[in-house]
Amino acid sequence: MENKAYETILGRRSIRSFQTKQVAQQELDAVLQAGLYAPCGMGSQLVTLVAVQDPEVRSKLSAMNAAIMGTDRDPYYGAPTIVVVLASTERYTWVEDGSCALTVMMEAAHALGLGSCWIHRAREMFDSDEGKAMLKAWGVPEGMRGVGALALGYPAGAAPKAPERKPGRVFKI
Repeated sequence: MENKAYETILGRRSIRSFQTKQVAQQELDAVLQAGLYAPCGMGSQLVTLVAVQDPEVRSKLSAMNAAIMGTDRDPYYGAPTIVVVLASTERYTWVEDGSCALTVMMEAAHALGLGSCWIHRAREMFDSDEGKAMLKAWGVPEGMRGVGALALGYPAGAAPKAPERKPGRVFKI
């Protein structure tokens, strides 16, 4: 099957090595817009995206995430941009809604020639007092919880090759 969108989906890989060059504003805006168009429960649109390009804030997020992981390495793999995905617990589908936004943004990033990687521990980060204070300072409404984050940037090398798909995972009834 020849279809550019389908090829993009099959070709995307998690990138874990990034150039230091910051993501261009136009490309960042396109990735964020794609995230806002992601599916969400009952069309609620209760997902909030926080794009962080400020080096000081980025370093703080990295340190918070690393502390939860029990390491001192950068959990964002040196990506110059971090997109934090939050969702309102007002909807019972908040985790799924945020997950859809992350997935759509990863596909959009790949389509634009950017690299990305889904990073966990946003829930722990933004459930903490320090994280809640950050959200308040950023003007994020109360009731938002972390779903995940996107490490975003220009890949430092070739994307990894896709592993063989494990058999026996599709059933047709």
